[in-house]
Amino acid sequence: MLFWGTPDFAAAPLRALLGEGFDVVGVVTQPDKPVGRSRSVLQQSPVKEVALTEGIPVYQPAKPRGDEAFLAQVTALAPDVSVVVAYGHILPKAIIDLPRHGTLNIHASILPALRGAAPIQAAIRDGLAETGVTIMQMVPALDAGPTLLVARTPILEDETAGELALRLSELGAGALIEALAMLELGVARAEPQDEARATYAAKLTRETAQLDWTGTAHQVGRHIRAYDPRPGAWSRLRGMEVKLYGARAAPRSPVHSAGEVIAIDASGMLVACGEGAVRIAAAQPAGKRRLAPSEWANGRGVAVGDRFTA
Repeated sequence: MLFWGTPDFAAAPLRALLGEGFDVVGVVTQPDKPVGRSRSVLQQSPVKEVALTEGIPVYQPAKPRGDEAFLAQVTALAPDVSVVVAYGHILPKAIIDLPRHGTLNIHASILPALRGAAPIQAAIRDGLAETGVTIMQMVPALDAGPTLLVARTPILEDETAGELALRLSELGAGALIEALAMLELGVARAEPQDEARATYAAKLTRETAQLDWTGTAHQVGRHIRAYDPRPGAWSRLRGMEVKLYGARAAPRSPVHSAGEVIAIDASGMLVACGEGAVRIAAAQPAGKRRLAPSEWANGRGVAVGDRFTA
């Protein structure tokens, strides 16, 4: 088996495969990323860390498409099947079709809903009651392959994207093991997706993470939780960009304007929305660490009566 993946979400399925005794002949992940203010330190992906711990060969092409040397390397591995989990690049057909059992993908939604790069964030932001993971046969088109298995789960009240990703990672690991067993036994049935029902979850951008305080408390709260912990929903206060975390809907007096700070105490910061209010558990002003609102207020960074703006 050849495993493709990069972030935390992909690490649990890789560990599950190794725990079940699958022979992983190689791991493909994105190149190490420079981090820190000087960008001089390289950070390994979570998937690479697992692979190195287990002594599995690691491959890190800048892009798998058009890299003939990399194609020769993976061809020489002769994997029976490939598994792709949040790798970050669409694979060319030559690589998808290389294993005799093809290439499987774990996608963090109930396909054909929320194809694309950010299905977990979109599910929370859009207020879905349920999501899940889909095991599908990979094709060159984006998340459009036939499905083998779907595992569903409710989205919990006040759940953040980080919390949901952790649950879906574990759910996906179990579903992947089941799908591979079905494939090995010859009982897997590939079901074509209904293209008429397809929706898309676009890649996260700075612009999509910006807050609109004129929405209802439930809409604003979902938006903040959808981008928690990364990239962080943000707004401006006193001309500075601030990321906000841990939002819960709360009632408010109608005399306050959308974005106005109503109260700050040990339980958080209450901010008015177009309808209702949200209680914020933590804030991160630009260039600073994450702070409890009371700590931020003690440093004179925020006060009751301040107003967040676009």
